[in-house]
Amino acid sequence: MSNATNESAQTADDDMRSAYDFSDGVRGKHVAAMCSGYTITIQRADGTTETREVKPTEGAVFLEPDVLRYFPDSESVNRALRTLIALFPKEPVRGNRRTAHRSS
Repeated sequence: MSNATNESAQTADDDMRSAYDFSDGVRGKHVAAMCSGYTITIQRADGTTETREVKPTEGAVFLEPDVLRYFPDSESVNRALRTLIALFPKEPVRGNRRTAHRSS
């Protein structure tokens, strides 16, 4: 087998060097900052710099990995939420709990 063929057959795990140690890593350490927005600075070869502000789209919702396994796309999330909404009362209950449950 040629060297090029060996390289293409490698999996993503094979690409990781053994010198890297992520045992003290914290999963999701920067997720809150990423969800609130971030800045990208692009430095071009001609010496110019461009800065871009990246903000999540209005209405964006971020799912935890365990939830994402069940709802891989917007359609599945919306379908589940519409099913849940159907269980809600048609009119929201007004006032505090005592007056809302008091019989007339």
